[in-house]
Amino acid sequence: MLFCLCWRFYSISMTYQLANLQHQFLEPLGDIPDAPTELWMQGTLPESRRPAVVSIVGSRRCTAYGEHLAYQIAYELAQRGIIVVSGLAYGIDTCAHRGCLDAGGTTIAILGTPIDRIHPRSNQTLADRILEQGAILSEYAPSSRIERWHFLKRNRLVSGIADAVIIVEASLRSGTFTTASQAVEQKKEVFAIPGDIGRIQSAGCNRLISLATAHIYTGLEDFLTIVAPSLVTTSNGSASRRRAYPSPIAAAIIQQMRAGLTDGDQIIAALDLDVSNFNQAITLLELRGFVVPVGCNAWALKDGV
Repeated sequence: MLFCLCWRFYSISMTYQLANLQHQFLEPLGDIPDAPTELWMQGTLPESRRPAVVSIVGSRRCTAYGEHLAYQIAYELAQRGIIVVSGLAYGIDTCAHRGCLDAGGTTIAILGTPIDRIHPRSNQTLADRILEQGAILSEYAPSSRIERWHFLKRNRLVSGIADAVIIVEASLRSGTFTTASQAVEQKKEVFAIPGDIGRIQSAGCNRLISLATAHIYTGLEDFLTIVAPSLVTTSNGSASRRRAYPSPIAAAIIQQMRAGLTDGDQIIAALDLDVSNFNQAITLLELRGFVVPVGCNAWALKDGV
């Protein structure tokens, strides 16, 4: 691995340097539109991207439920060795970094401010913790001017550096929703957590799911099945390559189809389901490659299911 000479700026407690963009961890950024020409950094980059790199993003004005989920998801990912990326902003970002750190994991923060300006200032202590177990990155040199549009521009890096992006909460007009759109353009796996249809913080996630732009995040094992299959475990703790079903209802549908039912109405009756719940589950099964439609509201299992 090649490492370039680095320019450094020193302060009482910080060292900033230009990162080597050829570093294995940063390589995906070279493939995104408007790739960065330089990145400033503090801390230490991971030597490997394995088993996966996952960005967790969401609203600054998040709900208590969103805070809990961001922390829990990051904690669980870190326990599996997955590197967690976020933006060190208020709300979901803060909870994601903390969850990863509390699990002893590696987390990367990508700033929308110069490398020597932590924003919000209240996250300075969190930034110091991140440097003990990861790195902080920014396109903007020490002492450079802060611009509001830098925060939106930064979002392409948060998605671009990751293998997958989890949207915890997002309004329709937000930087988080922009990040999701950029992740789709960058051909990343995007996951969204559905929420209350009357809550503004859930509108972005619900829209992504309704457009089939994002997978529904239903839990760690289902997520790993898509992003890091080698980490999926069975009940006895051994690794398994079996794909997890999108939801318990989906699993029940598969069971009925294995028993011989193929007609949608018959499956709905057998499981006593609401039509809307069946439609959502069967659509996910089709998108994930478990079933195929054969016409007249009938379905068939794909080979090997």
